[in-house]
Amino acid sequence: MAERIYFRIVGSRIRSQLAYPASFALDVVAQFFGQGIELVVILVVFTQVSTLGGFSAAEVVLIYGLAATAFGLADLSVGQVEELPTYIRTGEFDVMLLRPLGTLAQLLSADVALKRVGRVAAGLGVLGWSLATLDLEWTPARVVLAVTAPVVGAVVLAAMWVAANAVSFWLVDGREVANSVTYGSNFSTSYPITIYGPWLRRMMCYVVPGAFVAYFPALALLGRPDPLGLPEALQWSSPLVAAIAVTGARLVWRTGVRHYQGTGS
Repeated sequence: MAERIYFRIVGSRIRSQLAYPASFALDVVAQFFGQGIELVVILVVFTQVSTLGGFSAAEVVLIYGLAATAFGLADLSVGQVEELPTYIRTGEFDVMLLRPLGTLAQLLSADVALKRVGRVAAGLGVLGWSLATLDLEWTPARVVLAVTAPVVGAVVLAAMWVAANAVSFWLVDGREVANSVTYGSNFSTSYPITIYGPWLRRMMCYVVPGAFVAYFPALALLGRPDPLGLPEALQWSSPLVAAIAVTGARLVWRTGVRHYQGTGS
C-alpha cells in the first residue's frame, strides 16, 4: 500500500513536469551539458600529461563514465534529500511524521527533478563510447559488471547521501556537511583514487566508500591489478558494499527520526 502511494505521488510529479515539454527539454539539455563540462576538464588535463595517477586518458574516461552515470541516477532518485534541513527548520518535517507514508519516501517524492535525466544521459553516452573504444577482454562476468556497475554505484552514492543529510537531525544546519559528501562525491569518484593522498584513499575505501562507485569496477573491466596493491576481490565487491551502505544509511536515518523532537524543542 505504501509503495503504491509513493509511486502515485512520483507519477504525478513527473506528469506535471512533462506538461511543459519545451521547458523540460531545455532543462534536460542544460543538465546534459553541465555534466559534460566535467569531462572537458579531464580532457584538458590530459593535454598537459600523458597519464593521471597511472591511468591513461581512455581509462580515466571510463572511470568518469561510470561515476557520472551513477551520480546522475543517485541525484535523480534521492537528490531531494538535501532539502531535509529546510523541512526541519520550517517545521514541515513534523507534518510528515503524522502521515502514513515513511518520512524518507515523503521527502524523496516531494519534488522529483526529472530534468536530472540529462546527467544520466551524459554519463551513459560517455560510458558507452568508452566501453566501445577500449580494447577490453569481454567475459560473461565483465558484461554483467558493465551493465550493473552504474546502478550499484548509484545505490552506494544514494546511501551515502541519505546518511550524510541525516546529520541535520542533530546539527542546526547540516547542509554544508551533507554537500561535502553529495557534490564532493561527484568530483572525487570521477578520478582514480591513486591521485589522492593516503588518508583520503583510505577514507574512500573504508569509510565513505566512493572508490566502489567507479574506481574498483573500472579496474575489473580493464582487467588490470590495482596500482596501490589492494586485493583483487575489492574490484568485485561493490554490490556487497552497496548492501552494507544501504543498511548503514537506514540505521542512521531511523535513529535520527527516532531522536527527532521537533522544531519547538
